[in-house]
Amino acid sequence: MPRRRPFRSHGPSRSARGALAAVLACSLALLAGPVVADTRDDLEEQQEQNESEREELAAMLEGTESELADVYLELDDIERRLPVAQDELAVANDELAAAERHAASVQDRLDVAEAQQSDLTSEISTTEGEITETESAMGAVARSAYRGGEGASALSVIFAADDADDFAVQYSVMSSALRSQNQTLSDLENLVAVNRNRQARLDAVTERIGELKAEADAAVAAADVARQEAADLVAEIEQLQADQEARAGELETLQEDYTDQIAEIEEDNEEIADEIAEIDRKEREAERERQREAAERASRSDDRDTGNSGGSGGSGGSGGSGGSGGSSSAGSGSSSSGSLIPPVPQPLYVTSGYGMRWYPITGGYYMHQGVDLRSACGNSQVASAAGTVSAVRPAPNGTHGNQVMINHGTINGSRYVTVYNHLSRFAVSQGQSVSQGQTIGYTGATGNVTGCHVHFEVWRNGSTIDPMGLSAF
Repeated sequence: MPRRRPFRSHGPSRSARGALAAVLACSLALLAGPVVADTRDDLEEQQEQNESEREELAAMLEGTESELADVYLELDDIERRLPVAQDELAVANDELAAAERHAASVQDRLDVAEAQQSDLTSEISTTEGEITETESAMGAVARSAYRGGEGASALSVIFAADDADDFAVQYSVMSSALRSQNQTLSDLENLVAVNRNRQARLDAVTERIGELKAEADAAVAAADVARQEAADLVAEIEQLQADQEARAGELETLQEDYTDQIAEIEEDNEEIADEIAEIDRKEREAERERQREAAERASRSDDRDTGNSGGSGGSGGSGGSGGSGGSSSAGSGSSSSGSLIPPVPQPLYVTSGYGMRWYPITGGYYMHQGVDLRSACGNSQVASAAGTVSAVRPAPNGTHGNQVMINHGTINGSRYVTVYNHLSRFAVSQGQSVSQGQTIGYTGATGNVTGCHVHFEVWRNGSTIDPMGLSAF
C-alpha cells in the first residue's frame, strides 16, 4: 500500500479575516458570485441558483472529514445568504418607503375630507338658522293677514282711503310689502335648496371618510409589516456577520488540523485501484485458463475424430464450450446482459461528474473515480449487471463509508467491476451471486460526505471510466 503523501497548501492565514479571504477566493474560483437582486423575483431566482451551486459544492467536498466539510459549508451558506439578505433589506426598505408614502397620501386625503365635512356641517348649521328666522317672519305675516290686519287687501285700501292721493299712497305701501313678502319666500326656497345640496355633499364626504379611514388603517398596518421585516433583516445581517467571523476562525483552526485531506482521498482511491487490479489479474488468468482448457478439449476431440474417421470432417464442430458465440460471462460463472444499467432509476441527475475535481478548502485537484447521482436517503440501489459480490465493507471504511464491490466478469469482451459507496445499509453479502437490477443496498451518507447521494464507479479492464458514457446512462 502506498504511504500517505500529505498535501500542503501555502498554509492558512493567521487571522479569521485571512481565512475568510482564502475561502472567498476559492469559492469565487469555483463558482460564479451571486448576482445583485433588485426585485422579489430576482431574489427568488438568486436563491434557486445558490441552492444548485451549494449542492455542487457539497459534492466537491466528498471525501473531506465531516467536521471540516460542515464548517466550510456553513461558512459558504453564510457567504451566500449575506448578500441575499442585504438585497432583501434594500427591497424591504424600498417597500417600507412606498408603504409610508401611501399611508401619508391617504392621511392627507382623509384630512381634506374631514375639513370638508366640518365646513359643510358649519354651513348647513348657519343656513338652518337663517331658514328658521325666515320661516318665523313669514309666519308672522301670514298670521297678520289671517286676522285681517291693516293693508290686508286692495279692497280694504279702497274703502279706507279718504281721497285718491291717500289711496295711491296706501296702495303703494301695500304693493311694496307684498313684493318684500314674495322675495322672502323666494329666499327661503333658495336656502332650503342650498342646504339640501350641502347635505347630499356632506353624506358623500362622510361615506368617503369611512373608506379613507379603512384605507389609512390598512396602509399603516402594511407599513408596520414592512418596518418589522426590515428590522428583522437588519438583525439577521448582524447575526450573519458575527457567524461569518466565528466560522472563519473555526475553519482556520480546522485547516491546520486537516491539511492532508487530498492525500487521504488519493490513498483511498489507490487502495480501490489496487484491489480492482488484483480482481482484473485473476479474471485474466481465469480467462486464459478457460481458453487453454477449451483448446485442450478441442485438440482431444480432433484426435478422436481423426482416429475414428481417418480424418473425415465428421460433425466435430460442437466441441468445447469455449468456442460458443456468447459475448458475456460474469465472475464466478454468472451471466450478464450485454450492457450495464444505472444503479438508480432514470432520469439521472449528476451532482458531481467523473474526472479531476477541485478541492475548494485548501486548493488542489484529485481524481473523482466515479459519478455522483442525486438520490434520497433510503432509496434502493441495484446491481448494474449480473456478477459476484467481491466485497462488502461496513463503515468506517476510509472516505467511502459502507461499500459494495461487484465483479461482473467479461461483458462484450471487456472485464467490468462496479463500486457503490456511502450506502446506508447493505442488501447483499460477500461472495453472493447477484442478477442485473437486484437491490444491493440503500442510498446513505456514510463515510466522508455532506449528504445522501449515489457514488458509483465503473472499472473496465482495471481502469476507471465515466459511467455516463455507457449506453444505458
